[in-house]
Amino acid sequence: MKVKRFFAKTMAEALKQVSEQMGPDAVILSNRRVDGGVEIVTALDYDENMARQSLGGEASEAVNGSRLAEMQAERHRRLEDELDRSRARIREVREHSGGRNQDYAGTAFDTLPEPEAEMSAEPTSRVADDTGYSGELARMRAEISSLRDLVSGQQSAPDKVGAHAAQQLLAERLQELGLSQDLAGSLSRRHKGGKLDEGWKQTLKMLASGVRTPHREWLDEGGVYALVGPTGSGKTTTIGKLAARYVLKHGADSLALVTTDRYRVAAHEQLFVFGRILNVPVRVVDESHTLDDILDELSDRHLVLIDTAGLTSSDRGYQEQLTELARSHHSVRTHLVVSATSQPRIMKSVWHCYKMAGLTGCVITKIDEALTLGESLGFVVETGLSVAYYTDGQKIPEDLHHARSAPLVRLAVERLEAFQQPLAAEAAPEPEHPRETA
Repeated sequence: MKVKRFFAKTMAEALKQVSEQMGPDAVILSNRRVDGGVEIVTALDYDENMARQSLGGEASEAVNGSRLAEMQAERHRRLEDELDRSRARIREVREHSGGRNQDYAGTAFDTLPEPEAEMSAEPTSRVADDTGYSGELARMRAEISSLRDLVSGQQSAPDKVGAHAAQQLLAERLQELGLSQDLAGSLSRRHKGGKLDEGWKQTLKMLASGVRTPHREWLDEGGVYALVGPTGSGKTTTIGKLAARYVLKHGADSLALVTTDRYRVAAHEQLFVFGRILNVPVRVVDESHTLDDILDELSDRHLVLIDTAGLTSSDRGYQEQLTELARSHHSVRTHLVVSATSQPRIMKSVWHCYKMAGLTGCVITKIDEALTLGESLGFVVETGLSVAYYTDGQKIPEDLHHARSAPLVRLAVERLEAFQQPLAAEAAPEPEHPRETA
């Protein structure tokens, strides 16, 4: 996507410039009156999806396509203004040098010679005197190069950029991964400049270090585990996968299933189906059987999995169910089940809704249905929840995986690359075919 800004005294003159330089396929992102005339920001090969990725977290403020185009235009203005400021800084450096490097005067910023070459052309007595000037010029050139890449959309990881520009590029790439603007900025600011590829790798390592995962699986460690979360997040299916894997590995004699969902008609039928197939007992918490009573009966079982009702704070029984889990005299490790397809705000809302149950971790489901995984990774980093498992399909038990931080981050990067490939293919120009001659 190529974005360009035009100035003219009248709208007609500005549109003429657009037509001559951009062609008939140009899209007008914004137009406004400025001192001395009008300003138009246009784009070639404009794509809303690419614009949203470029804007990152800011794109959430765009309620329609028109607003998104205006935000894209405003971003282009800011980058060009920053580029102008860098040019001004170079002019100041030239003036400060007292005209000692006249070869640079009038040279375009994108064709400046290397500072080392200029220094070698100077007399030996002046090399030390101009070292500060050449170093400042080198830093300006690196910064301008990175800004020019941002303006033209060529964010293909230049070899070296200034610290500020590198941090901006890293933050944008992290937001494309799905991280929030705040978390992406926090991670990117730890990079102090240099090779962008190395900075990207280090940033991903920092992200992975923030994703907590347990060393041992529930199936081996044993204990009592409860899954909580909203309706449709995948609690019962995940319990079915865990139970099937446990039976295949350890047998059915030391496993039991429990459900606390007595609020909906036939809510526990699916769990009973799993129990019959696996030959595992299923117990229901109700008015005559409390959770602690049932767990007392199952104290000889190595692993007990508890399914719960998907209730919100406005539902009947919400408080009762969470209090029952939190106050049990058994060591119940409650885990939040979060769908990877949920919006970050919904994930946070669900966490606030269920954290009174004393959450000790989470399970991420429906990873196969999510376009990007950064939202889920950002959620667990910001909340500090340990990721016990993740699921990526409906197959039982194949699509259940013990979570590890580095593979999860690697999967997120692979998912982003897979998501961007079709966009890159659509943006690529059609190959020209030679005309057939008679």
